[in-house]
Order: sequence, then C-alpha cells, then structure tokens
Amino acid sequence: YESGLFSLGATRGDGEVGEDITPNLRTVRSLPLRIPVEEGGPRPPARLAIRGEALILRSDFEAMNRQLTEAGERIYVNPRNAAAGALRQLDPGLTAQRPITLVAYAVIDSSGGVPLRQSKVLEYLRALGFRTPEPVLHAGDLEQAIRFAKEWAGRRDELPYEADGMVIKIDDLALASELGVVGKDPRGAIAFKFPAREVSTILQDIGVNVGRTGVITPYAILEPVEVGGVTVRQATLHNFDYIAEKDIRVGDRVLLKRAGDVIPYVIGPIVDARRGVERRYRPPKACPACRQPLEKLSGEVAVYCPNAACPAQLVRNLEHYVSRGAMDIRGLGIRLAEQLVHEGLVHDVADIYSLKRAGLLGLEGFADKKADNLLEAIQASREQTLPRLIFALGIRGVGEVVAADLASRFDDLGELAAASADDLQQIEGVGPSIAEAIVDWYAQPRNRKVVEKLRKAGVWPRRPAPAAGSSVQTLQGKSFVITGTLPKLTREQAKELIVQRGGRVSESVGRGTSYLVVGDSPGSKLAKAQQLGVPILDEAGLRRLAGVD
Repeated sequence: YESGLFSLGATRGDGEVGEDITPNLRTVRSLPLRIPVEEGGPRPPARLAIRGEALILRSDFEAMNRQLTEAGERIYVNPRNAAAGALRQLDPGLTAQRPITLVAYAVIDSSGGVPLRQSKVLEYLRALGFRTPEPVLHAGDLEQAIRFAKEWAGRRDELPYEADGMVIKIDDLALASELGVVGKDPRGAIAFKFPAREVSTILQDIGVNVGRTGVITPYAILEPVEVGGVTVRQATLHNFDYIAEKDIRVGDRVLLKRAGDVIPYVIGPIVDARRGVERRYRPPKACPACRQPLEKLSGEVAVYCPNAACPAQLVRNLEHYVSRGAMDIRGLGIRLAEQLVHEGLVHDVADIYSLKRAGLLGLEGFADKKADNLLEAIQASREQTLPRLIFALGIRGVGEVVAADLASRFDDLGELAAASADDLQQIEGVGPSIAEAIVDWYAQPRNRKVVEKLRKAGVWPRRPAPAAGSSVQTLQGKSFVITGTLPKLTREQAKELIVQRGGRVSESVGRGTSYLVVGDSPGSKLAKAQQLGVPILDEAGLRRLAGVD
C-alpha cells in the first residue's frame, strides 16, 4: 500500500522472489483497495507491506459447489484444491469467480511506525479494515498457549476454514526478530499441529519407488478412501523395516492418517479384521528399474540401488535439477524426463544442454512450438546462479540454504570440488555429515564427468569477483541489516561488499546487529534499530567503514 492505496501484490514464491498477481488480487472482495476502510481509522504510513493467507471459507466453498452442481459443472473436493492456483490465473476474471478470502496477520515492512507486538499488529490490521485470523489468544505463558491449541484441536470443525494446526508466536516482535531463523524457519514461532485424522481401508498391494539417491521406498496401493476431504489411493509405508515391524500384509484392512492434513501414511493393520487371505510382503532383492541387486548399509534402514546409471534414479535427478528452486526449466516435468531417459536422449543432467530440436520433435506430443519453448527455457537456465546450480546437483544434505552458504565461499563448482571435509566444516551450517556427502559426491567419477560436461556446455556460474583490495577483512565479525534504497549500490551489491570484507548480512534487526545501513524510504527496521540503539549508517558510512574509497 502506498499512501493508503493498494499498489502491489505478490506470491511468496521461493522465499526470495515471488510472482506479481496485483490484477488478480484486485478481484478479491475481502482485500481493501484503500486503507483505512472506515473513516476515523488509523492513518497508514506512506508505504505499508502486509502478509496474509488466501483461502476459501467452508461456507463459501459449500455455496460454490452448490452453484457448480446446479450448472452441471465439475465440483471441487476440498477448499484447499479450489483455492490453489486461483490467484495465479492469467485471466483475473477466473480469479473473481472463486470466493477467495484474504486473512492478514503480519506487517513485514513499513516506512513509518507500526506496533512492535504481534497482538497489537492484529488489532492494527483490523482497525485498517483487514480480516485477521480467529480465534486468537494473547497467552500469559507457553502452557496457556498449548492448552488453547489443544482445546481447538478438538473443535477444529468449528473453525470457519480448514486448518491443520495453530501457530504459537512470541508477542515481542523485536525479540522474535533477534532470535533469527534456522534455514527458512523463524525461531520466534512454531506450529502446533492438530492430530491427524484416521480412517481405515484395504491395502490392495505394495509398490516401490526409486529415489534420486537410489533409496528404494515402499508405498501402499489402497482401495480409494476419503480423508479430510481428499480421496487417497496411495500412502507412504516409510521403509521395509516398518512393514516388518508392524506386520503389514497385502489384503489387510489398515489404519490411515494424513500427517498435517497433507501427507497420507499407513499406521498399521487392524489385526482383528483379518480374514485369512492376507499375505506377507517380501521386499524386492533387485532394483525394479535396472534389476541391479539391492544393498543395505549396516546400521541403516534404507535399501539402496547402487547403480549410478539406474534410469529411475536419473529420472528423479532430472526432475530435481529442473525444479523451480533449482535450475527452473519450465516445461520439463517428470513425464518428459521419463521420455528423454527412455529414448536415450539424456544419460545425465548435463545432457539436457545437448538436446536438439529434431530430437525433441521425434518425441510423442511434441510440435514446433513446444520444442522451441523447451529449448528457450534450457538456454535461459545457463544464466542461473551458483547457489541454484549447487542445489540442483542433488548432493545429499545440500538444500537451498546450504547451497547458498557454499556459493558464498567458493568461486565455482571446480573450487568446491577441491575442498576437503575440513575446509567445508569451516562454513557455518555445514557439519561432518554434509561435508562428507559433498566430498563423496565429487569422488564419484560419474559426477565429476557431469561437472565437466556442464562446464563445456557453458553452465558455469561464478561467485561475483571481489573488488580490488577486498581481501582486507575490515568488517570481520560484524553483522549488518540493509533497509531502503541506497543512492549508488543496489542491495545485492551492498551485500556483496559486506560479505567480501568479512561481514554478515541479516534480514532482521536484533540486539546482535552491529549496524543498520539505511537508504531512501527505509522500512520498519529503522524504528526497531532506533529502539534497540543499533548504530545507523548511510551508504557513504558503509563505504568508509569497509575501507572503500
């Protein structure tokens, strides 16, 4: 909101970059286009950014399905599916047809003073005209908060929307900010999940999946059953030891849960319901994809296919490599990955960059436009950043956060390959297990070949070259937060300058913050820094402190 007028709306995206959905949000009736809605409400700052959740209320969902039934159209199974994707429609008119409700719960940036307690933020948002979550309790201690969450676990069907739990937050937002985050999870908040719903159904068979690291995972093939508004046909069985320990047999009537109302899994058999026709399950001894004998390491529950050239592993590796958080190659999903592997066009992830138009046109379902779009997406992925490429390689234990940490320390994949386990463990967030996994990954000749093929294909992003003299660690041990628009440096350039000089950049102001770097139109971070007595720098002050002319 700028000067009280709605100006921009975006999805959360990958946590760093979202998608502009402003035209679609304008069709959401519960989103005020001007704040405050009521005359006499609090005057908002010149710039105000809020965070909220888009959902469909139970009553609206039932009314929508009644209308669809009367019109002879397909109805939706649950509100979650109906809301999913509604705000990302290309045609805002389609979004307007869904009864979306926006529930606001946080102020994430502001050019003026806003409340510094979560309870007061909710009151402030309501006064501006936003719908906020209900029920809410400002608890006196943690025990009271847990009692409240447990009470609503038994009354979850009374909530106006579907929910799988409640969030317990520290009310003092300055303290919550100071606590920071672990990966992507804030330390100042935690989810209290409601118990998963249970139903029973027949286990018709047990199948197996081959993961991208070669782990063989069993899954249940079930007689379809509805759990919390979703029809479930398959569920996880965790591992083969779990099946043996629970004595789960094909043909059993089994109890089923949806963890967090999302992931279905089998709890175990209902032994009293057995009819004598059930049969014990025998785990496979060979990989279902390549027939290689399976292996099980001592002390581990996982069973592996050791064949690095296993086609099923390759399909999963491709799926991960092209995924949104990795190289983001749109149009290359798991079905196409299976086609490319089956037809012998791809033998590792680097072969994606050798695909030709003629080869793609020979695949079922491909025409000129589809082939051209895919090749354009592949070409665009050559420009992806080093953190994305490291994450895309699929090294065990290396998620997006660790990949970013590695990319801030090593210039390219070649320098990372030369690092020892001891070198890697010097990086914050990299422990012995991850360090060993990285070293072991590079020790495989097949993986080294992939890295070399990527280099020859021009997929070789580098860490930005340090500025002259940047080896002087003038900011060693200091923590910085940046807010507002700097006159000369972009935010990324300012971050690079700080990191190159030995400093750290955080997203939130706390008592551990050494300096707040302020530009034009600073957000609420400035007020927090002033409240905590954090020193304030402008761009010139940052340059002087860093020793840059």
